[in-house]
Amino acid sequence: MERFAIKDLIAWKNSSFRKPLLLKGVRQVGKTWLLKEFGRCYYQNIAYFNFDESPEYKGYFTVTKDVKRIIPILSMAGGQEILPEKTLIIFDEIQECPEALNSLKYFCENAPEYHIIGAGSLLGIALAKPYSFPVGKVDFLTLYPMTFQEFLLAMGNKNLVDYLNQIDKIEPIPEIFFNPLSEKLKMYFITGGMPEVIDNWIKTQSVDMVQSTLQSIINSYESDFIKHIEDKEHPKITRIWRSLPSQLARENKKFLYNVVKEGARAREYEDALEWLVNAAMVYKISRINSPKLPLSAYEDLSAFKIYLSDVGILRRLSKLAPSAFREENRLFTEFKGALTENFILQSIIPQLDSLPYYWSQINPSYEVDFIVQYENDIIPIEVKADTNIKSRSLKKYAELFKSQTKLRVRFSMNNLKLDDDVLNIPLFMADQLLKLVNLC
Repeated sequence: MERFAIKDLIAWKNSSFRKPLLLKGVRQVGKTWLLKEFGRCYYQNIAYFNFDESPEYKGYFTVTKDVKRIIPILSMAGGQEILPEKTLIIFDEIQECPEALNSLKYFCENAPEYHIIGAGSLLGIALAKPYSFPVGKVDFLTLYPMTFQEFLLAMGNKNLVDYLNQIDKIEPIPEIFFNPLSEKLKMYFITGGMPEVIDNWIKTQSVDMVQSTLQSIINSYESDFIKHIEDKEHPKITRIWRSLPSQLARENKKFLYNVVKEGARAREYEDALEWLVNAAMVYKISRINSPKLPLSAYEDLSAFKIYLSDVGILRRLSKLAPSAFREENRLFTEFKGALTENFILQSIIPQLDSLPYYWSQINPSYEVDFIVQYENDIIPIEVKADTNIKSRSLKKYAELFKSQTKLRVRFSMNNLKLDDDVLNIPLFMADQLLKLVNLC
């Protein structure tokens, strides 16, 4: 499979300012495979150490913090020579060994000639804890689920990707491309972007295999609830996790604690929710009171929406059967278009490398799904799951914030078109949001 993130790894390798790298990403997103593939293609050899599978490695870092002593120990443990510039050192599940995480500071300061990457499925949890962390001594990279374009390449549809990449003006997509792209997007909603699910689909063309693989991933997430958190917090995290389809099924998708459990209060559950956020299993999208720069200054901390890291996992967790694939656009419109909103969100986050916000007002009720800050422009984004593009909220937003609004974006199943200041983007072009914005 082709992962676009390998370009970021190559840039890191070649940088004159390279520091040890921390690769973050939710479990099963393909971090280990990507690092080993990167090492295989661009280094003489790989020194791989997994602190979860082999806890004995932890002892090496409690004895000394001297990198010049640690390297020979790792060489002997790995059974191969570790060479500056030529060996890629991988510390997998590094969150299991805080001392190894802390050692990256000394690799940066005293042995920058060694190329070292730490990765972990719960790395965000470790970074949120008060361990001694090498502040300013590491680079960061986040690996997300496979994008729709990566999915197309894995499916052997390079021609469709080549067509999308050559678009250099805003004009309708010909049916010869529009129709197959729409059909492939339905399949992506079923598989999601987890590499193992896509690989199994390619090999077997079995929807049952897709279902079981997604369920295995969900089970592995839920096993983390038991393995890595205190007993008293486990039921709370589980309740939040299993409430997410219900949260997104409502017209107003603002997260409500009483949907988790009747009578539940924020102070009881906010730590459990934060664990899911730090584990990268969910995204927390906050409301803004006013679309002004910087958006973070206008964040309403009391109102937010929760989405999952992957649309396939959301579909499986919600028990939505893949049979909806055969029913025109039903897959996009199921439970208030939640799958479609989740897909758009997971498509735009890697482009922005940050979280968007959303805007709403209560009386009368209006809501714009996402608000993004791109350079010094604020762009409202409306998500429509079908060809019905009537949007009173996007219109109201333009009336209220005319001076701040140069461009509005609507994702739908309609064709690519710029209508005054509204850019309609087909759902299957979500990966190209910023490119299309720049063409306007």
